[in-house]
Amino acid sequence: MSESNISSNPDPTTDTAPDDPQQEVLGGPQGDTTRKDPEEWVTGDEPMTGAQRSYLDTLAREAGEQLPADLTKAEASEHIDRLQSASDRTS
Repeated sequence: MSESNISSNPDPTTDTAPDDPQQEVLGGPQGDTTRKDPEEWVTGDEPMTGAQRSYLDTLAREAGEQLPADLTKAEASEHIDRLQSASDRTS
């Protein structure tokens, strides 16, 4: 990377995107990009992970619910969010 491409702004939170829309940048005004809608996940249609299965099993038991065991990652995430919001658990 050439020196001219490096921002001299010491505060990266106030750095603006370059004028060239074709130049790839990280960050910006999009907000929190760590949370993506499960429907937009590239791997959302894959089977839920072992960690999701275990946590969802715990949450469902506590809520007195039964859920199918063949959920996708996206479906499991949605159920986890729903059950967490209805429970005393925070994570």
